[in-house]
Amino acid sequence: MAFTLPDLPYAHDALADLGMSKETLEYHHDIHHKAYVDNGNKLIAGTEWEGKSVEEIVVGTYNKTAVAQNGIFNNASQHWNHALFWEIMGPGEKKMPGELEKALTEAFGSVDKFKEEFSAAGAGQFGSGWAWLVKDASGALKVTKTENGVNPLCFGQTALLGCDVWEHSYYIDFRNKRPAYLTNFLDKLVNWEAVAARM
Repeated sequence: MAFTLPDLPYAHDALADLGMSKETLEYHHDIHHKAYVDNGNKLIAGTEWEGKSVEEIVVGTYNKTAVAQNGIFNNASQHWNHALFWEIMGPGEKKMPGELEKALTEAFGSVDKFKEEFSAAGAGQFGSGWAWLVKDASGALKVTKTENGVNPLCFGQTALLGCDVWEHSYYIDFRNKRPAYLTNFLDKLVNWEAVAARM
């Protein structure tokens, strides 16, 4: 099936008061994400991956050596990553559901400790990449980080929360202050009900 650019689940200016400007969303969603969709569709055309789901393509092309498949992986994975990124943010109430708060406290000691570990992973990712809250095959919650477009699907994990730490995701609003962007993301942008629903 062809990749399609999902609509944002909120207006481009809906997160402006929360630290993510209309300009950032216009560049990030309308240009960067669209490029992954367009390039991915060109690369899978006429290949064994045409007609497969994004998830199948990500898993099937991860760590392949062929240049064409690396290109397919990069665009498919970044398409998947960004679709999740838009879904787990939003305006409005940011109350964390009790079951998620309990799970994070059991896994990390407290919600604050989870946020510290997640922020450290994102800030410590050298160059481009992502910070993740994942559920592994055993059901355990873990914080991970990945380079470039690599995502938890590649390791058989379920992504509950992902934060883009490529510079294009924060430079307009935060310049080179990635730690401040990560703190703002966790404190003001995450829709914790959407995260809990993925759990």
